[in-house]
Amino acid sequence: MGGGYKTLNKPGSGRRKKSYFNRGRQTDKLSLGEVIDLIGSDGLKRDLLIEYLHIIQDKYTYLQARHLRALADLMKISMSEVYEVASFYAHFTILDDKDKAIPDITLRVCESLTCELFGANDLYNDLIGSGINARILKAPCMGRCDKAPVVEVKHHHVLSANKEKVINSINNKSFKPDIPNFITLEQYIIDGGYSLLKKIKDGAIKYEEVSQVFNKAGLRGLGGAGFPAYKKWSFVRSYEGPRLMCINADEGEPGTFKDKYYLEKDPHRFLEGCLVALNMVDAEKCYIYIRDEYPGIIKTIKEEIKKIENEKIIKIGLLEVRRGAGAYICGEESALIESVEGKRGIPRNRPPYVAQVGLFGKPTLVHNVETVYWIRQIYEKGSDWFSSYGRNGRTGLRSFSVSGFIKSPGVKLAPAGISVKELIEEYCDGMEEGHKFIGYLPGGASGGILPSNMDNIPLDFDTLQPYGCFIGSAAVIILSDKFDMKLVGINLMKFFEDESCGQCTPCRNGTSMAVKLMSRENWDLSLLKELADTMTSASICGLGQAASNPLISIMKHFPEYISNGEE
Repeated sequence: MGGGYKTLNKPGSGRRKKSYFNRGRQTDKLSLGEVIDLIGSDGLKRDLLIEYLHIIQDKYTYLQARHLRALADLMKISMSEVYEVASFYAHFTILDDKDKAIPDITLRVCESLTCELFGANDLYNDLIGSGINARILKAPCMGRCDKAPVVEVKHHHVLSANKEKVINSINNKSFKPDIPNFITLEQYIIDGGYSLLKKIKDGAIKYEEVSQVFNKAGLRGLGGAGFPAYKKWSFVRSYEGPRLMCINADEGEPGTFKDKYYLEKDPHRFLEGCLVALNMVDAEKCYIYIRDEYPGIIKTIKEEIKKIENEKIIKIGLLEVRRGAGAYICGEESALIESVEGKRGIPRNRPPYVAQVGLFGKPTLVHNVETVYWIRQIYEKGSDWFSSYGRNGRTGLRSFSVSGFIKSPGVKLAPAGISVKELIEEYCDGMEEGHKFIGYLPGGASGGILPSNMDNIPLDFDTLQPYGCFIGSAAVIILSDKFDMKLVGINLMKFFEDESCGQCTPCRNGTSMAVKLMSRENWDLSLLKELADTMTSASICGLGQAASNPLISIMKHFPEYISNGEE
């Protein structure tokens, strides 16, 4: 933390430490009045706790203990319950009443792998030593890896950042998010937008017809798991209603930014896809959970929902945006649902699965942004159109978030099954000058690492598992000979250590132990292998189960970068 400014705890520290809260102090009238002015006092809902915390912090820059006490009193819940939620999420800053106030400006320097490859750690140190009157933090992936390194100045993201750009942003008071031009509601409707939804609502198109199209097209969930979309609809429909739906727009996997691209480009195509899927399972409402790192998108989606409500395309309240608060674990669907309910993002034990017992105990359809984004286009163009694409025996299209040492990073829409060699040469204009390709992450931090001599493997679901990797969210990070692979592994394991929810011992303690062991000059390979096996087999959710993938990959494919102390 920069500037010597003290907060009660490091943001997000409640994931690993027992909750502390100031017992016995009474709520004062001033604090109560200030909170009431922001959120009111009647009709407060427990599931909106995180939203209320955001509103208070947006007003006062941080969360003071006195405001948390007032919020607890108004909501008629315990102070410890409020505190454990606020301390779980990294974007909430908690100050005790006696703590020194922190600056109004917070700088978050992205420390994800791609940003570190492009000098984020040096930039962080430069900012610390610059004398800027700001709180300076390191933060996980911000979803802008094609413009690394990235620094967030309040809600404004400085791209391809350096110290001068950051200082200029502060001096110019550039604190608001940039909102790029997008396809407006008027433009979308002229192009036939919402006509598919209307036909479904009017009964002209039935569930069976839509399901058959997507069965033939082979559209799978594009958030990581790859479960066929039409099967999800079938499973959720099989449980008695009322049913709900939730969109996972919390793409926190390092190197992933495809959902951001589509939400910024064509928000109504995404919204119509949500509404079609909602109708497929007869859900009574859809919650859209968007990560807090995308403030411009949150603003845009809320405004565009209001427009389609005003145009009577949907009823008021059918779609509701929920704002994340900085927790990678909330990309896991049951943790996502816990967060939407206003709780800590702790994964649930399964069964039951969320399709049966999800949001508020109701059967719930959970979809990724890109999955629903494709719904209109696939239905209108037909299943054969989508399945006509593909290479190396695979079918369909994939959106790859490509970053690292290539000339043209970005979101690349390419045939499923394309190899990384083809992706680099045909879509990214080759490697950067002076960089030799040595390896790549095919599926973000959790998807493992492969060497350059395995550059011909088809990138798709089910093709990478034989090599100890998986495609996940299709976040491809290209590595070169200019960066130490050992440091790559440590960066990724530190990410998992920070983002572990702390619920299960194999993940909570395993990631911390792995960071310590990997930071040594000599690696104890047998101990690291034993630790990795334990994390994989005993962790509750996918975070802990996949956290050791980069470690195993480096030991297997890049032994020349590590020393075990033997001659």
